[in-house]
Formats: sequence, structure tokens, C-alpha cells
Amino acid sequence: MGFSVNTNLGAMAALQSLNETNRGLAQVQSRINTGLSVSSTKDNSASYAIAQTLRGDLGGLQSVSASLSRAKSVTDVAIAGAEQISDVLNMMKSKAYQSADAGIDANSRASINSDFVALRDQITTIVNSSDFNGTNLLLTGGGTVTALQSVKDGDTGTAGYQPDSLAVANQGLDLGGAVITIAATGAVDTQANAQTMIDTITTTQANLATSLSTLGAASRQIEAQQNFSSKLSDVVEAGIGNLVDADLAKESAKLQALQVKQQLGVQALSIANQAPSTIISLFR
Repeated sequence: MGFSVNTNLGAMAALQSLNETNRGLAQVQSRINTGLSVSSTKDNSASYAIAQTLRGDLGGLQSVSASLSRAKSVTDVAIAGAEQISDVLNMMKSKAYQSADAGIDANSRASINSDFVALRDQITTIVNSSDFNGTNLLLTGGGTVTALQSVKDGDTGTAGYQPDSLAVANQGLDLGGAVITIAATGAVDTQANAQTMIDTITTTQANLATSLSTLGAASRQIEAQQNFSSKLSDVVEAGIGNLVDADLAKESAKLQALQVKQQLGVQALSIANQAPSTIISLFR
């Protein structure tokens, strides 16, 4: 093509190349700043959409972990209370055996009964105190615990996903209840009452063993689910990283190369822009 001051193809080509380099440089700088190779759907629509879905799942898993932690705390408080009641029952049974001895006098039996009554009332104190965040699994009417196990259950047969949960039932360890069969006025003030109380405490201990087993199994289940949720969260987070995280070592190398290309591009454009000035020499 002949010399022209209207059209400078060399400068146009150099400008296009420089613009392309600048776009690449801006992209690399964005990846370095954010640490993400896919920070917008404009970067990669498929990867961005998958990552967003996984981020939603990760948020759900965080809710599951919080729910399980709350349920674990409530259950562990109930276990501590039930174990303490078990210890108290052992002491009460010992007092009942002492009072059932036909060889002791009335004053001794009255003293033993006073200790027994104090232990009996301690059960009520323990039950009332076994509360966490407004939930008491040992007090009748104190509520139950329901904790999320997952936020997705595709086997429900209903549209979409439904939360999957586990529940811990209220044990009702009040005096005179189905588990603690000792009456709120139970005493060992006579030999006959003491002998009857021995049988009552034996039944209560068997009932309490079942409640302790139920609470212990629930606590282990919650803990196992907590461990699984934690591992699943790590896997999902790693999956998101695999999809959208930038390789900063690679981006650093690209940055160096693009900066050199940018400098060369500016120089090439400067040279191309000087080309029309050579036409002036033709008119001298």
C-alpha cells in the first residue's frame, strides 16, 4: 500500500495488539486481587453457576452444624443431670437399706430418713437445673430437641428438597413420673416404708438406665453427624476452590509477561505513529 496520512495500518494493528494486551493484563490483575479465576459469570458461566450452587450448599451445611451444636449441648446437659441422678439414687438406696434394718432405733431411723429426704429433693433440683437455652430434656414439658442432619433430602417424594432432621425425646425424670417412680413425698421413716422404697428405687434405676442409654445414643449420633458435616463442608469448599480459585503462581508469571508485552506494544505503537512523518521528506 502507498504512503498515506489518512490511514496508518501499522498503527492500527499495533493499537489492536496493545488493547488485547491491556485486556489480558486487567484480567490477570483481577485474578491476583480477588484470588479467583472465575469471579463473575462473564469469566466462565458454567463454572460460576456450579460454584454458586455449591456455595448455597455450603451455607446450608453451616446451618446444619449450628443446629447440631445446639442439640449436642442440650443433650449433654441432660446426660450430666441424669448421671447425677443415678449417683443420688445409689445413695438413696443405701439409706433405704440402712432404714430397713430391724435392729436400729427410732432416732437413728429418723436421722437416716432426713438424709434420704434431702437426697430425694436433690433429684428435683437436678431436674430443674438441667436446662440449656430454654430446653430441658429431664423436666416433663421441658421440650424436645430437633436438629438438622442435612438440608437436602431428595427421597421425600415431594417437589424440591426437604430438610432431614433427628430428634431427642424428653425423658421426664420428675419424681413420681414414669421413670423416677419415687413419690415426691417418698420416705424411709419406717422399716416397712424402707423395704418398699428399696423395690421402688430398683425399678427406678432400671428405668433410668434406659433413659441414660437413649440420651447417650442420641449424643453419639449427633456427634457423628457433626463430624460428617464438618468433613462434607471441607470437601464442598475444596470443590468450589477447584472450580474458581486462581493459580497465583501461574498468574504471577502471566503478569510479568504481559507487562513486558505492554511496554513493547507501547513502543511499537509509537514507531507506527511516526511512519507518516516520513512523507514530509518527499516534499523537501
